[in-house]
Amino acid sequence: MGMLKEFKDFAMKGNLVDIAVGFVMGVAFKSVVTSFTGGIVSPLIGLLFKSDFKDLKYIINEGVADGAGKITSEVAVLYGDFLTNVTDFIIVAFVMFLIVKGINKMNDLKKKGEKAAPEVSKKPTQEELLIEIRDLLSKK
Repeated sequence: MGMLKEFKDFAMKGNLVDIAVGFVMGVAFKSVVTSFTGGIVSPLIGLLFKSDFKDLKYIINEGVADGAGKITSEVAVLYGDFLTNVTDFIIVAFVMFLIVKGINKMNDLKKKGEKAAPEVSKKPTQEELLIEIRDLLSKK
């Protein structure tokens, strides 16, 4: 029973919950970026190659049908799909970089704000005043 409680305490710590929320948001963001890349970026880049960017491939061995009706599969390097996935990764990585940079900047500003706060002048206690009076009287 102790291990179960320990695991529950670990799972409910703020950092782990934050990581889980960040992971779910990252997955959702990845699907948005994938649709953006596949629906907008790839067709625009595909204009350069005069074909759908995702369908670009280098055929090493074409699939052919032999006399018995058996078709050998095509062997090809799918570089268009690879480049689309690399583009997805670069977009996601860049946005995550901007988010982390923004969070770090906010934390730095928060730390500077805490340091720059003016110290409230502390009134001396009665004891400190009496010690000061005693010291002044002893000098005379």
